[in-house]
Amino acid sequence: MGKSASDFFSKQEKEEIRDAIMNAELDTSGEIRVHIENSCSGDVMDRAALVFKQLGMNKTAMRNGVLIYLAIKNRRFAILGDKGIHAVVPENFWDEIKSDMLEKFRNDHFTEGLVKAIESAGEHLKKHFPRIKEDINELSDDISFGKD
Repeated sequence: MGKSASDFFSKQEKEEIRDAIMNAELDTSGEIRVHIENSCSGDVMDRAALVFKQLGMNKTAMRNGVLIYLAIKNRRFAILGDKGIHAVVPENFWDEIKSDMLEKFRNDHFTEGLVKAIESAGEHLKKHFPRIKEDINELSDDISFGKD
């Protein structure tokens, strides 16, 4: 795993991940982002929360953003939803998605794990935040990267 965050996925894999985000958001007003960086010192959830805020994900109209955060060299990840989501879902809402991701990641199927997590997040979001007529894409669908 000697690659940097921005080189971890191939161009084709990045497009596949972006397409998964776009498709997952078709039926929901929720917003999904993927952020990848080399390492995370400290608590992964604290780092994900900071990145969440830095990406402006806490500023969506319905507070229904979801961040999938990866620190590739530490082999750590987190899924973080905004307060609008946590107001309507149980505490262990992300556990099944995390478990599926972990299984794929352990077998070095990183793109597949991310795409499946994005699809699952989209399915969950549309139950609680169906797409509304006036909906706009508030956040970029592109993967964001930490400094290498």
